[in-house]
Amino acid sequence: MTQFAHILFLSVVALCTLPPTLMAQTSGTPPATESEAATPDASNQGGWLDRWMRTVDEARASQPHYVAPIVTTHVVLVEQYRYDLSRQVDVNGAVTSNFGASRGLEIIPTTRLEIGISPPPYLAHQSAAPDGFGDVSFQVKYRAFSAPEGKGDYFVGVFFAGSVPTSDSSNGVGHTVLTPTFAAAKGIGPVDIQTTLATGLPATGVDLLGRTIVSNTAVNYRIKGQVWPMLELNSTSWSGGTLDGKKEVFVTPGLVVGSFPVAERLHLGVGVGVQIAVSEFHRYNHRWIASVRLPF
Repeated sequence: MTQFAHILFLSVVALCTLPPTLMAQTSGTPPATESEAATPDASNQGGWLDRWMRTVDEARASQPHYVAPIVTTHVVLVEQYRYDLSRQVDVNGAVTSNFGASRGLEIIPTTRLEIGISPPPYLAHQSAAPDGFGDVSFQVKYRAFSAPEGKGDYFVGVFFAGSVPTSDSSNGVGHTVLTPTFAAAKGIGPVDIQTTLATGLPATGVDLLGRTIVSNTAVNYRIKGQVWPMLELNSTSWSGGTLDGKKEVFVTPGLVVGSFPVAERLHLGVGVGVQIAVSEFHRYNHRWIASVRLPF
């Protein structure tokens, strides 16, 4: 079901990018041949796409070329479709699978901005909890300062993310949550360090959800430009709400391979990792994550 939703979503996006064919003609104008009619539309479409792709290439040339970690938000602007799946053991011993895992389409509309839209993931429980879709989420990244490899190899930016309560089951949060984030990264030879510091601010339901401080840091090592072993530290702290004063910490070893060319600009990368709880308090443990990335 969720795979069909993602395919449908991408199809709609693709259709929306195509310019409408101009069919109207004046009564005194003879009908154009097929090739003549197609030429203006092809030119307009090619021009628009060319300008967009040049913008993407310019943005990529202005920043380092790090691979996306497994859990930590990718600390550069990216244009790709990403699909993640996860399977975790909850604290009560039940197993929960997440299809989608708040990943989706990410595009670069300008050289300093990225916009990401994540369709609702589908959660399946091996327990009495009902299965169902989660919430829609989004993210906007702003590149403040950056330099590619050989010219500083760093990135500094501010991100703004959020989730909207679209779920009609307990698989959603039930409230709008806004998440401003500071992001930075630095490369040192084949090693890069990406870190984010975010705060979760519920628009409503603060007495239930509380406010959170979320910190993620990933250390990646590049092997021949295609193999990236990595280690991440992921932590969440609560202030207020039902989890007031709690903190959970995970160590996440992972591996990403690629990306490899598929067709023209389209590439493919795959990754896998596992979140291991290292704090006394944790809501789940041994969360296995598989990731497919399609940069273009």
